Amino acid sequence: MDATSRELVARLQDLLTGVRVLKQRRAHDRPAVPPGLVGLLRHIDRDGDTGCHARDLAERSRLDPSTVSRAVAALVADGLVDRRADPQDRRASHLTITPAGRAAMTEAYDWYGGVVSRALTDWTPDEVAALSTALARLTRDLELALTRHDNLEDAR
Repeated sequence: MDATSRELVARLQDLLTGVRVLKQRRAHDRPAVPPGLVGLLRHIDRDGDTGCHARDLAERSRLDPSTVSRAVAALVADGLVDRRADPQDRRASHLTITPAGRAAMTEAYDWYGGVVSRALTDWTPDEVAALSTALARLTRDLELALTRHDNLEDAR
């Protein structure tokens, strides 16, 4: 690994630490949604009122189905998500966000947005746009690199 890549990996580790601290602070200040589950609410709500299947949620979130199952159980227990058997396939669960879940998700994103806005106070709109574009590209390219790696491993 060259020095530039090593530096980028270090900055990414710093970013992940910052995100973890942000989630911990949010959980302490406003525990309406358990840490780490706000993103799952967003994935469930992605299709609006139609919701999604649990298997789709695992795929969207790139989490193991057993992890998603436990997380969904917590969201259901907290009244943030409804889970019903799919009439087409009784083995499948269909998930929809409840009004309480939508309110909690909106409040969480408003809270996170406020923190990010304060952090970016001294940034120009062009700098913010460039960061957003670069992060989207990095995320996409990481997924492609992992897919290529998996395909190479499967070919062996």
